[in-house]
Amino acid sequence: MRWHPRGLGGERRSPDQVKREGWREQGVLAVSVEDGRLTWPERELVRQLAEKLYGKQLRNGGNRDD
Repeated sequence: MRWHPRGLGGERRSPDQVKREGWREQGVLAVSVEDGRLTWPERELVRQLAEKLYGKQLRNGGNRDD
């Protein structure tokens, strides 16, 4: 029997599974503002939180979009 550390062998986890486990196990949320499962107010909330914590997104080849 071969033993692999979690995440280093066997079946590859889907991106959503990684995000789900990150949230459940570590309290880390990874969400895209383009996620179609979110309503417009939810996407706007995510965008506002991200801008508050990390600043505005870089667009146009790396130029800051103020």
